[in-house]
Amino acid sequence: MTHFLDIHKTDPADLRVIIDAAATMKQARHGRPKGALDDEQPLSGRMVAMIFEKPSTRTRVSFDVGVRQMGGQTMVLSGSDMQLGHGETIADTARVLSRYVDMIMIRTFDESVLSEMAEYADVPVINGLTDRTHPCQIMADVMTYEEHRGPITGKKVVWAGDGNNVCASLLHAAGQFGFDLTFTGPAQLDPEDEFVGLARSKGSSIVIERDAFKAVEGADLVVADTWVSMHDAQSARERRHNMLRPYQVNESLMSAAKPDALFMHCLPAHREEEVTSKVMDGPQSVIFDEAENRLHAQKAIMRWCLDV
Repeated sequence: MTHFLDIHKTDPADLRVIIDAAATMKQARHGRPKGALDDEQPLSGRMVAMIFEKPSTRTRVSFDVGVRQMGGQTMVLSGSDMQLGHGETIADTARVLSRYVDMIMIRTFDESVLSEMAEYADVPVINGLTDRTHPCQIMADVMTYEEHRGPITGKKVVWAGDGNNVCASLLHAAGQFGFDLTFTGPAQLDPEDEFVGLARSKGSSIVIERDAFKAVEGADLVVADTWVSMHDAQSARERRHNMLRPYQVNESLMSAAKPDALFMHCLPAHREEEVTSKVMDGPQSVIFDEAENRLHAQKAIMRWCLDV
């Protein structure tokens, strides 16, 4: 069974196939109405279940639109609908869903829910996000960088802020696509040693640099994410703001990177917190191309999983 669970669990050659296919499908849609079906309809007659234990805007819309553009249909299930692992086991849920649908995309909290779903499902499972990783987002980010600046191999990417789940998948991508990554943020929020080690084991240079301005020297790409989760209490938000304020991406920080460096953010963003509006709306920002490319990258992932 071909699942898409994490970037480091997918062969680099397959990752390249996905990125190239995404670019081809995006180009094929140039000038077409957004709601139009693709010329190819590889998901015609297929049903995709989308499970959301965590709320979502971009993931839900991009997967839903992508399935429909390729001629398929979607079934959206919330955490309250499913109550995964409560009453019925995740394994039994996976077995039952496999009798009804052709593919499952799940956005959940605990990584173990994703793993168990994939273990017992008889259809492909795609990781739409867990608390540890967010591989679909980073596939879109790689695609976005390459459509603006060419191959990402050998480039210097800087992550500023919290070593969270998006940062984890970026580290996985560093190892698989062959770019270097510098993390700049407070020690309390460093990425997991396991993820750093995986990237280094593949030959990527992974640097931890507390000084944000030193970190971005020579950077080809600067990436940030929100400082707080929607689930954080107010007191936790204040503590995190105090820790992360030196790592705000602003015009001064971007000026220390290469002149043609790009800025990315997976959105939603808290303007004037982790990044200023001048950077988000400035000439180096590609955040809305990045958001659009979630659609194209995920369509390519779904086709790869189904081999269609």
